[in-house]
Amino acid sequence: MKTTIKTLTALLINAFVGVMLALLLGLPVMTCVIVMVGVGSVMSFVPKPAGALREGVYTEVWTGEMVKALREFLSGSWLDGVPDQSSIVNNDVIHLVEVGVDPEVLINNTTYPIPLQALDDKDIAIKLDKFQTKVTPVTDDELYAISYDKMSRVKESHSNALNDAKFRKAAHALCAKQNSKTTPVLKTTGESDPETGRLRLTTNDLVSLKRALDNLKVPATNRRLILCPDHVNDLLLTDQKFKEQFNIDRNTGKVGNLYGFEIYTYGDTPVYTTAGVKKDIGTEASTGEFQCSFAFYTPRVFKATGSTKMYYSEAGTDPEYQRNKINFRHYFICMPKKEDASVVMMSAYEG
Repeated sequence: MKTTIKTLTALLINAFVGVMLALLLGLPVMTCVIVMVGVGSVMSFVPKPAGALREGVYTEVWTGEMVKALREFLSGSWLDGVPDQSSIVNNDVIHLVEVGVDPEVLINNTTYPIPLQALDDKDIAIKLDKFQTKVTPVTDDELYAISYDKMSRVKESHSNALNDAKFRKAAHALCAKQNSKTTPVLKTTGESDPETGRLRLTTNDLVSLKRALDNLKVPATNRRLILCPDHVNDLLLTDQKFKEQFNIDRNTGKVGNLYGFEIYTYGDTPVYTTAGVKKDIGTEASTGEFQCSFAFYTPRVFKATGSTKMYYSEAGTDPEYQRNKINFRHYFICMPKKEDASVVMMSAYEG
């Protein structure tokens, strides 16, 4: 009986995959269904290596759904519009020289031949950040039945965890370690919050952010400001114009446009010490330490997506619990091309 159920389930899955392929490629549905069922039937008689998973089509479907979910999450987010360099990723490694190095520009040149300028930046190969989810157990019956409700729940749980980690890491990478001439870290100047001692963000502070980017010669377009929740609330309390236009998109976090910025809000920005030094990811905030807001010029940063892989162990190797174990590994990176077009606004503190 169990073998019969497995066989029927496998045929149904192959038929479903056939329908999906037909819709994707614009081919006759019945033709694709017959082909996939036929292939599945033939492959059932092909000897499998020891330890191989016979229901391999499941991992392909699950991985495909995960890739789709991760891609959709980026769309419309505060990373949307950031140049995507995924096409030059090779084996989950990207070369910074290929990302783009700016040559010097000659103005009204009268000397020929034009001098050669070697782009002598070292060919720095950077491994994309590796994100791995913790293992989720899925019972044997659930995997064989390939319940789409179960697939949706597992996929959503793992994709949410991966996306949370990716955005947290991206925000951390786009914020300067500390104040410098080319990476300003400014401090808020508003009234002190009586509960925390944190100085509130003011509209004058937004002007200071703008001025800092102006001083860095950053173009006036494609400036993006990511506000932490504290700073959003500060503006809602003090700035009537911001309050009137505040209509946050719950799916993307976009607030609107103001002072030449595309404004988004994000709840997991980096924390800075009272001395103005960025803390490591996952480090708890101490007294007087708060999340920051940050602004950047989108063409001056990049993102890249690498491979996504599903890992599993079969229930057959777990006689005690008879359950499959599933998790995902995903490669992604977001970082500045050069640290000269971003500004951080941290909350000052009066203890």
